[in-house]
Amino acid sequence: MAKLNNNYLKLKAGYLFPEIGRRVKSFSDSNPEDSEKIIRCGIGDVTEPLPLAARDAMKSAVDELGSHDTFRGYGPEQGYEFLRCAIANGDYRTNNISVDDDEIFVSDGSKCDTGNILDIFGNNNRIAITDPVYPVYVDTNVMAGNTGEANDDGTYSGIHYMPCNPLNSFVPEIPDEPVDLIYLCYPNNPTGATATKEQLEHWVSYAKEHGSIILYDAAYQAFIQDPEIPKSIYEIDGARDCAIEFRSFSKNGGFTGVRCAFTVVPKELMAETDSGDRKPLHPLWSRRQSTKFNSVSYPVQRAAEALYNDEGKNQINNLITHYMSNAEKLRGACSDIGLSVYGGKNAPYVWVACPENIDSWGMFDKMLNEANVVITPGSGFGKAGEGFFRISAFNSDENVTKVCDRLKSIL
Repeated sequence: MAKLNNNYLKLKAGYLFPEIGRRVKSFSDSNPEDSEKIIRCGIGDVTEPLPLAARDAMKSAVDELGSHDTFRGYGPEQGYEFLRCAIANGDYRTNNISVDDDEIFVSDGSKCDTGNILDIFGNNNRIAITDPVYPVYVDTNVMAGNTGEANDDGTYSGIHYMPCNPLNSFVPEIPDEPVDLIYLCYPNNPTGATATKEQLEHWVSYAKEHGSIILYDAAYQAFIQDPEIPKSIYEIDGARDCAIEFRSFSKNGGFTGVRCAFTVVPKELMAETDSGDRKPLHPLWSRRQSTKFNSVSYPVQRAAEALYNDEGKNQINNLITHYMSNAEKLRGACSDIGLSVYGGKNAPYVWVACPENIDSWGMFDKMLNEANVVITPGSGFGKAGEGFFRISAFNSDENVTKVCDRLKSIL
């Protein structure tokens, strides 16, 4: 009989967001009169229309595919050169960050890449993960066999958890032991926190000292308002020797349903073989993508490229201004009713401490049942997320105003 991957049996319950969906559906089925009132501020999905520059570029690209003279079939698995060049120039070289075009690997999402990157690493690495954390980092390591069984509190043996809380401003302390792969996400999902240049310098220094590799998820970098906050790990000297960066067009360009992202793998980045030899990771990731991935469709890559022209950049700025205005309103509403509020200043997520005597799933139920608002319980992001909840600023201005009013009415 065929054998399954037993690592999947270690996974605890359902993935967070499908579980939220299940609970919302159950509420809607039981309360049909309230289902139309539900406002979803849980999953971080965009709500505003795709930028016109991207739409126009997609239409033109589709027309190209309708002509014998300009039709294209399979594209390069690593991404078309026109997009890789636009990314390297627009996100890095114009900001005095050295990244070559062929160090950019276009993909269909950072969620995919942060999981798939484990394909090029061995199973005997010590994994360091922040807590609370984007669940994909944990679950994909469980699936890959990098952990032991789950403990009663939902943590996994084999993972070095790095608590993030108000005392450390949701930026973890440097481990007091060697770790090999370090997941960092800033601006952070779920807490909305940011890491300073000095803090990232400490992490790069640690990684270089121990031969560690930082997996740096910068999917929300476009929302940074403070010019002193780094938008890329490669703003830190030495980071090209120890870091892989993941970025996405999902939130800044509204591509959650269109799907386009990219990963940066510097050519000088090395890891060790079982025999102790040092080998570059760049060709391994290129081979992985060539074998398992056919890249992103031509119209979508043209749409992503258009986000780097003047029209596209202006439209992205308008989207970011809209969502960050929502975040400011949500922060203010939570603060006005006496709740401790974090994030929402350089990220589209507001991280809020639960009222006294209410845990995070209890707050989820209260918001759903009494306010008809969907939030995300902090415990779904890990043990250290208990006692908090996340509100997404991805919504219309009208809905955010309603959410603020409803929050004040029930607390």
